[in-house]
Amino acid sequence: MIIRKGEPKDMQAVLDLIIELAIFEKEPDAVVVTVEDLIRDGFSEQPLFHTFVAERDNEIIGIALYYYRYSTWKGKTIHLEDLVVKESARGTGAGIALYSEIIKQGKKDNVRRIEWNVLDWNTNAIEFYKKSGAKILEDWYVVQMDEAGIESFVKNN
Repeated sequence: MIIRKGEPKDMQAVLDLIIELAIFEKEPDAVVVTVEDLIRDGFSEQPLFHTFVAERDNEIIGIALYYYRYSTWKGKTIHLEDLVVKESARGTGAGIALYSEIIKQGKKDNVRRIEWNVLDWNTNAIEFYKKSGAKILEDWYVVQMDEAGIESFVKNN
């Protein structure tokens, strides 16, 4: 298995893993992004995200998709959007290898924080993150506004 930076040719496999993650997270119809979106947004002059892929026998078995954010308290940070390994490849070490690559990228970039979300029912992931030294912030809520909320807000304000 090798871990490498993702390339445009990998984006179909990346999308397949995003869809697999959405199914795992009980949101099978939530993914609307396309391969074309991923190529445009990840490989433009100012990419909106970056990826690492885990590849075994010329097959992508896992991804870590991340982007940079800015914290008014910490400065430059990394947000790990997705870390997913194909169900058939779990237990191969791909997850820890991708996770390690993200942490190394953060160190290389001198970020002061790497952050991500985890569902409260994903106890295996929570335990893994705790054992790795990550903190689970139980007193913060994730807040989102979806397309319908944006439209409604703009229409009414």
